[in-house]
Amino acid sequence: MDLKSGYPWWAVRNGLLHAFPRLERDLRCDVAVVGGGITGALIASEFAGHGHDVVVVEERDVGWGSTAASTALLQYEIDTHLTDLAERVGEGDALLAYRACVASVEALQAMLGRMRDVGFRKSDSLYFASRRRDVRDLREEFAMRRQHGFDVRWLAQAEVRERYGFDAPAAILNRPAAGVDPYRFALHLLQALEKSGANVFDRSRVAAIEPRSRDVLLRTEAGPLIAAKHVVLAAGYATQQWLPEKVARNRSSYALIGDPLDPGPLDAFRRTMAWDTARPYLYFRITPDNRLLVGGEDDAVDIPARRDRRVPKKAAKLLKRMHALFPDAGIVPAFSWAGTFAETEDGLPFFGPHRALGPRVHYAMAYGGNGITYSMLGAGLLRALVERTKHPLAKLFSFARVGAD
Repeated sequence: MDLKSGYPWWAVRNGLLHAFPRLERDLRCDVAVVGGGITGALIASEFAGHGHDVVVVEERDVGWGSTAASTALLQYEIDTHLTDLAERVGEGDALLAYRACVASVEALQAMLGRMRDVGFRKSDSLYFASRRRDVRDLREEFAMRRQHGFDVRWLAQAEVRERYGFDAPAAILNRPAAGVDPYRFALHLLQALEKSGANVFDRSRVAAIEPRSRDVLLRTEAGPLIAAKHVVLAAGYATQQWLPEKVARNRSSYALIGDPLDPGPLDAFRRTMAWDTARPYLYFRITPDNRLLVGGEDDAVDIPARRDRRVPKKAAKLLKRMHALFPDAGIVPAFSWAGTFAETEDGLPFFGPHRALGPRVHYAMAYGGNGITYSMLGAGLLRALVERTKHPLAKLFSFARVGAD
C-alpha cells in the first residue's frame, strides 16, 4: 500500500540518500528486523550496539514509507492526557508511561547531539487551549504533571500573547522536546549499522513468517531465506497484517511546509514547537533551515486515492488555521503531503510477542503521535525481552492489556 501522498518535505529535500542492496542469499542471524524506517533503525541499532548479530530487511527503499512523511516532533506527551490515561490504566502505570517517554526524549536528544546534519534542534513544547472551554481540562492536566515532577509551566492568556504573539486562553509549556529530519536520522543509523558489518537490505519483501522451535524462518518474495533466533516486526501500520485481530485503527495526517521565513511574528517558535487542544489538532514547528512545518487535520481515511484527493483541501485548512493565529506572518506554502499512520484506543504502543506467531516474534507497534519517542523506548524494551531481563513497561506495553496476548 502507498503510505503517503503529495510531496513530503524530507523526500524533496534529501532525495534518495543511499541505496542498500537487495537480499540475494540465505542468512542466519540473532535478530531480524522487518522494516527499515525510523522504528526499525532505532531497534536494530539497539540490538547491534549490545552485541547481537542483526539483519534489517525492508520491502521499499529504506526510510521511504511513513518515515519520509513524518513531521518528527519529539515529545514526551502521549496522545492521551496523563489525567485520562490514569483513569484507563491506573495512575501508577500512567506515570510510568509518561516518565519513560521523558527519558526516551532525553535519550534521543543525547543520541542526536552526537550526529551531524540530521536537522536536530532541542525545543520546548507549547500545548495551548484552542477554546476557553478547554482551559479546565488543561489546568487539571498541568496540575497532575506538576504534582509528579514534570518540567511544566502554566501560561495564562496574557503571557501566551506576550511570549508567543498569538491569542490562546491558556497553555502548558513543557520540556523536554526536539525536532529532527526523520529520513536523515533513519539513514544515518542504518548506514552506521552497515559500516559496522550488519546486513541492511531494501526492496526485499518478507512473504511468510514461519516460527520454529529454535528460530524463525523468514521467506522473502524473491526466494532467499533468513533464519533468525528472534524477529522484530517494525513495519509501521503494516505490522497489523501479522495479527489475527485489530488492535489499532489506521488514520491519515496532513502537513505542509512553507518557504523560508523572514523575521517576524513566528520568531518565538524557533525553539518552541506548538500544538493545540482541538480535535483534529493543529501542530507546528520551525525547522533549522527556517521553514514553518504545520501538521494535523487527521481523519479516518486510509485509502490512498481518497487521501491523495484530500491533500489540497487539508493543506488549505491548515494554512487557514495558522493565518487565524498569525495573520501577519507571511506564510507562503511550498509543499504539502499526507501520510497513513495508526493509533491505539488508549494512545499506548504495543511491544513484544503475540500468541499468533509465538514467543520469538516480537511486534514493534509504536503507534500514535509520538512514534519516534515510543520507538526509542521500545528498542530497549524489546532487547530486554530477547535477553530475558525485566523491563518495567513490558506488561503495560504488551498485548495483555487488551486481552490479546
